[in-house]
Amino acid sequence: MSPKVTRKIATPKTGRPFNPAAKSAPRHPTNDEIARLAYQRYEQRGRVDGSDLDDWLSAEAALQRPGATKR
Repeated sequence: MSPKVTRKIATPKTGRPFNPAAKSAPRHPTNDEIARLAYQRYEQRGRVDGSDLDDWLSAEAALQRPGATKR
């Protein structure tokens, strides 16, 4: 019996091996997850009003990053 040969496929842009199981795809957080993190940011700012959209967008971006964990 011959040894099993595995072939790594390099991605065209990076040249790194392609690993479909890697957690590199962006997450799609729920509105509840985004709201919780945005509220945490609001509280960290001392509950100062006026930055709700900034809090929401930054929370959403943080949760969409590859490898981001569910909060």
